[in-house]
Parts: sequence; structure tokens; C-alpha cells
Amino acid sequence: MSLADYLAKNYLTADAPSEKRSKKRKRKGTADPSAGLIIADDDTPGWNTSTNASSRDEDEGPTMAGHTASFRKSKQNAWKPVGSAAPTNADQAAADAIIASAAADRAAFAQAAEDAPVIENADDGDSVARMESGAHAGLQTAEQIAAQMRRKKEAEMASLQSLGDDGGGASSKARETIYRDASGRIINVAMKRAEARAKADAEAKKAAEQAEEAKGDVQRREQAARRQQLQDAKYMPLARRADDVEINEELRERDRWNDPAAQFISAKKEGRGAGGKPAYKGAAAPNRYGIRPGYRWDGVDRGNGFEKEWFGARNRRANLERLNYEWQMDE
Repeated sequence: MSLADYLAKNYLTADAPSEKRSKKRKRKGTADPSAGLIIADDDTPGWNTSTNASSRDEDEGPTMAGHTASFRKSKQNAWKPVGSAAPTNADQAAADAIIASAAADRAAFAQAAEDAPVIENADDGDSVARMESGAHAGLQTAEQIAAQMRRKKEAEMASLQSLGDDGGGASSKARETIYRDASGRIINVAMKRAEARAKADAEAKKAAEQAEEAKGDVQRREQAARRQQLQDAKYMPLARRADDVEINEELRERDRWNDPAAQFISAKKEGRGAGGKPAYKGAAAPNRYGIRPGYRWDGVDRGNGFEKEWFGARNRRANLERLNYEWQMDE
């Protein structure tokens, strides 16, 4: 049964002839419509309410159109289908089978792609399986493997250089540690390092100057003599024989405590200091450095007595240590 037949059977009825419909409506009033206007009060007492209710129900009933009977008699379906028709059970089962097969094929292809070797440089036309080291898979010579690894290393270096001069570019600068002081201001590490280096150099220079000032005339003279020897060593011959004049003079002037012929050497001058000047002849108080006074000294000690006190303190400490040892031995 079509939808039109169902609606006509359950919800629509055939209209009565026009004469019958006109008779039913004529019972609504008692006067002739052509007689004039009649005003009737619905609330007038004594009227039959049942009659009014039945007439009101008839007036409020649904009005049937004239073509309702013809629509009910029509057997043609007026509904138009929109879209495709719903598939039957057999078609749905076939579609589900096709979808399941496609999903299985896709999963198998993805698994095969994961298990397959990695193909690098496929965009460049070099679709060859490569290992992690950069060499091609398969049997090759050592030269080919070395060349392939070298090309991979060059490509990596080129990519790093493209990021920056130091291989890191802006990222390396971003990775640099930022130091801040107690107030939160950023500390320039390079400037601080330069200041610390300059401070260390100044301290080293100051220490060297103080050590140089602490030296006496003898130490300075010996240092100058060593420096001169090093300068002269640049021009000395590599082989020095027994007839070398300079080495003979040096050996002749060297003092030896066990030399029995030292007093017969005429070239050596008695009473001369280390610098070649005359030495002071006479008694003089000793000092910590063992330096004798100059040959022009008049014998007057103009010091503050520190050297005398220093030697006295050493002698007293040595005497106490000796007496302490003797007392321990007596006990």
C-alpha cells in the first residue's frame, strides 16, 4: 500500500454533494438571508442550548475540499524520493566486506613500509637503501664506502654551517647560559672574563716589580751576567776545543779550593770583588746575604741593628734546642 492510499484511507473522507452541503448550512439560520440583517443574541434566555451546541459543532467542523474524493481515488504516488535508495541487506554486506578488505590491505602496506629499509635522498633521484653510517646497503668496495661516508659528513657540515658561523647560529646563542647579579641584571660574561684577566695580569706585574725591587745589587749583577751569557751563547760554535780562548779564560778564573797552583796564577788579581772592583780589607759585621761592604766603606755601621738581632735570635734558638736535647738525654 502506498503512502497516499494509507492517508486517504485513515484520515480523508469523500465530500457530500453540493446540494447536501447547502442544506446542512441552511439549517444554521431560520430567516432568509435576502430578508435583511438580523442581530441575534447568543445569551438570550430560553434558547435551546443543545441545538446551538450541535449547530456550533457543525460550523466548527473541518471543511472538505472538492478534490478530496479525486485524491482518494488516485492510485499514483505523489512522494518524490530524495538521494539514493537505502541498500538492501545483501548490498550492505557486500559494501562492508569491501571496506574490511581495503582496511586490511592498508594495514599490510603500512607494516611492510615500516619493515622495509630506509630510502634516503628519494627526492634527489638517489632512491637507494642506506645504512646509518651513510653507506649504501650491499656489497661494495672500501673506496665506495669511504666516499659515501665523506659525502654524508660534508652534507651534515653544510647544514650546520647554514645555521650559523659556529655551527649553532642563533640556537647556540640561545643555549648560552645567562648569568644575573643579585638585582636581576644580566652579567656580561665576556666582559667579566676580560676584567678578571686584566686584573690577574696587573697583579702578576706588580708581584714581579716587588720581587725585582727586593733584589740587591749582587742579584741584579748576577742576573745581568746570566742574561749576557745566554746572549753570547747564540754566537758560540757548536764544538769548543781545548784551544778555545774564552773557555780557557773562564776555567782559569774559576776558584777551586783544592787547587795548589792557584797562588801562582798571575792573571788573577788579589783583593778584587765579584764585579772586578777592589774589595774592603778589614773586619765587618756579617749579614744575611753574605755581602761584604764596598772598598770605600769607612767602617761605621749605619744600620738599625736588625742584622745583629737576627743573628742573635738564631743563636739563642739553636742554644735552646741544644740544651733541651741535653736535658732529655740526662733524664
